Amino acid sequence: MKVKQLSVFLENKPGALSRPVQRLAKAKLNILALSVADTQQFGILRFIVQDWEKAMSLLEQDGFVVKVTDMVAIEVADAPGGLAAILSALEPTRVNLEYLYGFTEQTAGKGLLVFRFDDPDRAIEALQKKGINPAGAVALFKGLGG
Repeated sequence: MKVKQLSVFLENKPGALSRPVQRLAKAKLNILALSVADTQQFGILRFIVQDWEKAMSLLEQDGFVVKVTDMVAIEVADAPGGLAAILSALEPTRVNLEYLYGFTEQTAGKGLLVFRFDDPDRAIEALQKKGINPAGAVALFKGLGG
């Protein structure tokens, strides 16, 4: 039910993002979802790949600082209220949503949202009680051509 995300810390300067992305491309590791955040001094590249262990190993060999995080991917209808239903299911639990990013599936009318919760297991339990089932890694990668 949880999906592994890698976070790579980068200097905030021209070309810094290119190096890890080129390394993954050279190893034929497809980035399925990503987010880039920045501050004045550094940036964080967050991404999901199918073979996260290989990606982490390659990037660490190249001197990058890499962190692994458990994420929860949830399929959502591409319609008004999709995200609202997910958030409503979580409100009673007081689970903190730290950040999220979204991407589309190849299936028409659907997308996936990837959530970082302070307590992913409790979030999954609350979602399932409301009939919202997180996407498993196999379904996630199959739906995205990985």
